[in-house]
Amino acid sequence: MAGPTTTWQLSGFGDEVDPDPAVQAAVLLALGASHIEVRSAWGTNVSELTPEQVGELKDVLDAQGLKVSAVASPIGKVDVSLPVEHEVERLRQIISVAKGLDTTYIRIFSFYRGEGQSQDEIRDAVIERLSALAELAAAEGVVLLHENEKGIYGDIPERVLDIMQSVDSPALRIAWDNANFVQVGVKPHTDGYAMLRPWLEYFQVKDAIAATGEVVPSGEGDGELDATIAALKADGYAGYASLEPHLASAHELGGFSGPVAFGRAARAFAGLAAKNDVTLV
Repeated sequence: MAGPTTTWQLSGFGDEVDPDPAVQAAVLLALGASHIEVRSAWGTNVSELTPEQVGELKDVLDAQGLKVSAVASPIGKVDVSLPVEHEVERLRQIISVAKGLDTTYIRIFSFYRGEGQSQDEIRDAVIERLSALAELAAAEGVVLLHENEKGIYGDIPERVLDIMQSVDSPALRIAWDNANFVQVGVKPHTDGYAMLRPWLEYFQVKDAIAATGEVVPSGEGDGELDATIAALKADGYAGYASLEPHLASAHELGGFSGPVAFGRAARAFAGLAAKNDVTLV
């Protein structure tokens, strides 16, 4: 017998659909999404949008009735050797973008290390920088969402846990990405879910094949999406599910799918959600 239905708010990375926000919005709405995650608009990354562009983007989204779930920033996707203030200053600008788009969530990362450096060697510098970022976020009333990503300090569950416990700020939470865990040899639900669930506040939807690292639609890879969705539902998760299909190409600051592949990814996830009695709105 099916359990009670849970409702999650469906979002997605608009720039995986098209560079034009009007096209992004139209496709997301057609797929049943109520929200959009903003990484770039008109080919310009959120870290470089002017106040005028932010206002224009807000007008485009308002006209379509689409709200912003998060700003997907590139903060922390830089070498940890840069001064603390480098990313703090960039975050100030991105906070103004987030406020202009009426969202409190900003996706971030936890820094690359230099050639020949180990993760242990950069650990203290990473915590110092993330603590400074979280302090600014708390003061400005926004929440930073750390995405586990291959190559950065917080790539495996144990180091993500270290970040959360060490920074220890309500302004730093987890954007959970199953596919990224698969790409670093982790079984996401088996190895990391129970450990990290207390900080999990945002669900990024993509899957990957362990043997190759290839990103695939939900349920077609080794990301344990079905088990993760079931566990989130059982835990009472009622937040965002943000589609980040990465099905056509991936590059340093993002990825691209196009409308057709994006639709395929959305339908695959909707199937898993329905199987687990999760309604997407």
